[in-house]
Amino acid sequence: MMNFTFYGQSCFLIEINHKKFLFDPFITGNELAKNIDINSIEADYILVSHGHGDHTADLIPIAQRTGALVISNFEIITWLQQQGITNVHPMNFGSYTFEFGTLTYMQALHSSSFPDGSYAGAAGGFILASPHHNFYYSGDTSLMLDMQLVPHYARIDTAILPIGGNFTMNPRDAVKASDFIQCNNIIGVHFDTFGYIKIDHAAAADLFKEVGKTLLIPEIGHSYNL
Repeated sequence: MMNFTFYGQSCFLIEINHKKFLFDPFITGNELAKNIDINSIEADYILVSHGHGDHTADLIPIAQRTGALVISNFEIITWLQQQGITNVHPMNFGSYTFEFGTLTYMQALHSSSFPDGSYAGAAGGFILASPHHNFYYSGDTSLMLDMQLVPHYARIDTAILPIGGNFTMNPRDAVKASDFIQCNNIIGVHFDTFGYIKIDHAAAADLFKEVGKTLLIPEIGHSYNL
């Protein structure tokens, strides 16, 4: 079983086998997440898909407070080390077996830079394969044929995909992505935060229902057992 807690945009916490994985910590600056206290969030691991501010705004303070192992691409990890964060693990596109399972860093079709405009490496997503639950988080991406490789690494129980459009996939693209990755249980992220990515929730859910799939559009601050 996997527990999923949504903190807005693409920031969420997954708990599997008593281990807490925080993804893309952006809460401060998100008006929709103003009731979330970042000091209440605990994590054993922090995974960062790319360097944009709406994925990294709270990365340093949460990493400092929790002491979590931060996993991301080489460029983001190097930048973190320059900020004094030392509990880190750099990756590029490939797989590594940690104590919690095998993590694969996959390509995403998206840009990546730090808030000052400097290079933040290539954008990516993560596949986590464990004895307890397999999930795929695509990160910010458009629809891409590389998603067809995901089942090569693991049979995916749950996938977390962006659905806001404009900067990433929209709901229709996410339906096709679910075909590519062979997963019928989808959680939508990266929606509603800005004007460009506001969506019709009911219409998005209906697109999945029409093809016998499930789309969970999570509420900020809510947890879900999956």
